[in-house]
Amino acid sequence: MSKKKSALNKSRRSFVKGAGAVAAGIMIVPRHVLGGPGYIAPSDTLNIAGIGAGGKGRSDIANFAKSPNVNIVGLCDVDDRQAVKSRKNFPKAKYYHDFRKMLDKEGDNIDAVSVSTPDHNHAVAAYAAMQMGKHVYVQKPLTHDIWEARMLTEAAKKYKVVTQMGNQGGSGDGVRKMKEYYDAGLIGEVTEVKCWTNRAVWPMALETPTIKNDIPKGLNWDLWLGTAEKRDYNDAYLPFDWRGWSDFGTGALGDMACHIMDPVYRILPILYPSQVECSVADAFKGMGAPASYPKSFPTASKIHLSYPRTDGKGAIKVSWTDGGLMPERPEELGDDEALGNWDGGVLFIGTKGKLLADCYGAKPRLLPLSLNEQVKVEETIERVPEGHYLQWVNACMKGYGNAKTSSSFDYAGPFTESLLIGNLALKAYFEVDPEAESKSFWGGSKFYGRKRLQWDAENMRVTNFDAVNKYVKRTYTEGYSVG
Repeated sequence: MSKKKSALNKSRRSFVKGAGAVAAGIMIVPRHVLGGPGYIAPSDTLNIAGIGAGGKGRSDIANFAKSPNVNIVGLCDVDDRQAVKSRKNFPKAKYYHDFRKMLDKEGDNIDAVSVSTPDHNHAVAAYAAMQMGKHVYVQKPLTHDIWEARMLTEAAKKYKVVTQMGNQGGSGDGVRKMKEYYDAGLIGEVTEVKCWTNRAVWPMALETPTIKNDIPKGLNWDLWLGTAEKRDYNDAYLPFDWRGWSDFGTGALGDMACHIMDPVYRILPILYPSQVECSVADAFKGMGAPASYPKSFPTASKIHLSYPRTDGKGAIKVSWTDGGLMPERPEELGDDEALGNWDGGVLFIGTKGKLLADCYGAKPRLLPLSLNEQVKVEETIERVPEGHYLQWVNACMKGYGNAKTSSSFDYAGPFTESLLIGNLALKAYFEVDPEAESKSFWGGSKFYGRKRLQWDAENMRVTNFDAVNKYVKRTYTEGYSVG
């Protein structure tokens, strides 16, 4: 809750307590009795504002509002067309186009903020809210850039706010059951993990638009761009296809790895990868010349990450494939048995066995599948029956330090850093290495960034290919900042 509201509630509670002490013999009755059936005291209400009221933001806000303790007091969206349903569902909420103005004018009435904008504006909105002492829920991926993830992690501790990233599977039973299998030693020490997804389901591998389209009525294009470099409006960016443009989205990896790789990061003794490399589809045109879509992501990619174990026992190899590319089917899986589900899956390969799960860590099963009828593992990890959204709401009601969330920023921040390193490899694929020797190579082109990158996690930089370090931290448009 806001500091102002907290002080008022504290004063009100002190008055009630004092009055009861003076009136000897009078019973102090519960607040819900005093207020009648269904009454919720102001001190038991969480006032939430939504930054991003359409698309995923609309469903996020609706999920928070399922709690009887939640009051939606503010809505913000740069596109009036996308905000129609949320404004209809919450007519009493103040509506803004600019989140900065909403926080400035409504700050005293806001306890917590939900951020569900395109990826490139996650960090600036979340940081501004945290600076004001507001609890924050931020859709996945937590940030667009690696540096931003580090900043939000530190800010959550500094401002002592309750946080949650929107990877709902992190509160699911599946990932907890996977950890119980792992902790029981059923698959031994994991040496390799394979992750995959069917994404992207939006256009990829596109040339940068050069045509200026008319800005749709109701859209504030400058505010939508936010932190990104100014450019003319083009229909290729909105309303959903921004995910495929690297200035705004984070591609298939950013969209789905927070769901699919969550069991990997949550269960295994790893923190940051030390090495990353990739291969991509639609990378070249003609005789080996680089494709002319440096602002878009490739149609499909393979990314290979090497994670040093935090216990010093070697490294774990993690591979990621998207665009419909699949890993090799394990021998223990029948020819007609499902390898993951439509959205993707994850396969742990251990020294004693293998563990397979769908997207979100759902339906974990040992391989071969017949083992699952024989093995019973004790449930040792507490479940989250209320779900990811209400877990955050309840934690906000209790206050910082009094409750835990599944994907608080001390977890989600390093996790986001570690997976976004994969996008550095994709960027490196199209960067010219200024130190590479020019050779005759399919028409005389120079070597490009098709190399293994060495990552210095402490300093957040690639040590053997400086050309891609500019993607670790962007330069924001004037008027936006983190820190």
